[in-house]
Amino acid sequence: MAELLRARALAFGYDRRALTAPIDLDLHAGEIVAVLGPNGSGKSTLFRTLLGTVAPLSGSVHWGGRALVELAPHELAARVAWVPQQPGAAFEFSVEQYVMLGRLGRLAPGAAPGRADREAVARAIERLGLERFRARLLSKMSGGERQLAAIARALAQQASTLLLDEPTASLDFGNQGRVLDTLRSLAADGLGIAYATHDPNHALRAGTNALVYLPGGKTAFGPVDDLIEPGVLTCVYGVQVEAARTEGGRPVFALAAAPAPHRGEG
Repeated sequence: MAELLRARALAFGYDRRALTAPIDLDLHAGEIVAVLGPNGSGKSTLFRTLLGTVAPLSGSVHWGGRALVELAPHELAARVAWVPQQPGAAFEFSVEQYVMLGRLGRLAPGAAPGRADREAVARAIERLGLERFRARLLSKMSGGERQLAAIARALAQQASTLLLDEPTASLDFGNQGRVLDTLRSLAADGLGIAYATHDPNHALRAGTNALVYLPGGKTAFGPVDDLIEPGVLTCVYGVQVEAARTEGGRPVFALAAAPAPHRGEG
């Protein structure tokens, strides 16, 4: 599988203070990396560092074999597309107009979208099942539909990798499943995907590998089946985590039940 992303000894943070120990991270075509950690642990900062909007404190980031620091904006846009946690800044755009924003990084300064751009937008809208919403304003769509539109915008960019910051946040149960299944389908088509999540069940549903933030600034990177398990999750979140299994044998994680309060005789 083609290597899309390679980070080595990467330290990231602000004001010269690293949020974790230096990390090594790899992403290949067809893989999905789920990034888990407590609030404030630095998941979003990691993504911003990989994108070059936050300078690394040390280490290196390579996209498609090229150093991040050597890539012009249009070259980076061909390698990675970004979906923020709440991609709702353009709610008065129609879906088609919003998805067209994904082509801006591909256009020369001052150039108008051409036939290739319109075709890329049409394919992305179709791929995400949004044809019937093409002319609808984003402000008139549900949270799940807006998230799919944001993924379509990233897909229209025709990058080889998608980075998503908590793509299922604030979505209902059904839309969470639809978004995760969409990510799996896109990876099956050969894209590389990395996304942040707070839910270990979501990591296990869609991820192939996981990057897990551990106490004390440590991290662990490896297959989801090795890292998304009760012992590691208990360590990550500082609460007891239990696992049950579905009829199909898939593990499902939940917080352990608190002990019943002691009632004295009276």
